[in-house]
Amino acid sequence: KTVGAMESRCLLLFFLATCKLSPEVAAEVQESSSDGPGAREPMSLRDVPAAMEFIAAAEVAVIGFFQDLEVPAVSMFHSMVQNFQDVSFGISTAAEVLAHYNVTGSTISLFRLVDDKQLDLKSEDIERMDATKLSYFIESNNLHLVTEYNPVTAVGLLNSIIPIHLLLIMNKTSPEYEESMHRYQEAAKLFQGKILFILVDSGRKENGKVISFFKLKKSQLPALAIYQTLDDEWDTRPIREVSVEHVQNLCDGFLKGKGSRENLESEEKTSKVEL
Repeated sequence: KTVGAMESRCLLLFFLATCKLSPEVAAEVQESSSDGPGAREPMSLRDVPAAMEFIAAAEVAVIGFFQDLEVPAVSMFHSMVQNFQDVSFGISTAAEVLAHYNVTGSTISLFRLVDDKQLDLKSEDIERMDATKLSYFIESNNLHLVTEYNPVTAVGLLNSIIPIHLLLIMNKTSPEYEESMHRYQEAAKLFQGKILFILVDSGRKENGKVISFFKLKKSQLPALAIYQTLDDEWDTRPIREVSVEHVQNLCDGFLKGKGSRENLESEEKTSKVEL
């Protein structure tokens, strides 16, 4: 199935429009963990091997690279640790570590496993940044093997270098959710670096636009929807249950189809040159 140009632009505009922080989302981003202040601290990374090991062990890691721990950004960085329990936080002042990650001044970097990406907030950005903006930077780029879609994570999903997205559209309150999510995460490991795996909670009213875009009805859920952001091609598959096999078959078929079309286009161009 191919979405028309106008509908494609509507989807992109919808995603971009929802990327603005509503008061409710901003409150969620700012809300601290129930564990209370002081429950977590950034890990001190004293050398390059420690930093590399730290990053490799986390789906998402945020590291504050500081030449001077007395700068205001350090206390702001510490305040973020309680807000993001699914993110690993580290801090380093070691010259060799800063050099290894091409840091020349105070920098906060986010590393994510899903697409092997490093995103940096440079010194000039940090100087103009407050806690709300730093929270937004982390939340919007907080992509995991499976990322739950919301107005903030939509930003990171759109900015990822991975153009193919697979959506599991399912109600999180359903009895099958926990087991389904476990299988979905297992499948995600098979396509790391190739496809972004996304969860869309069909129980949230605001996600109705995503469901309707893929022309799905509530009676067809749960469902899988696979989407290519470069040419707006997509396909859907209503499912009775989530299994690694179902997910793998859909992804393999979509990837194979993309490869076949690219080969065909290449052959057509070659034929035209020969003529």
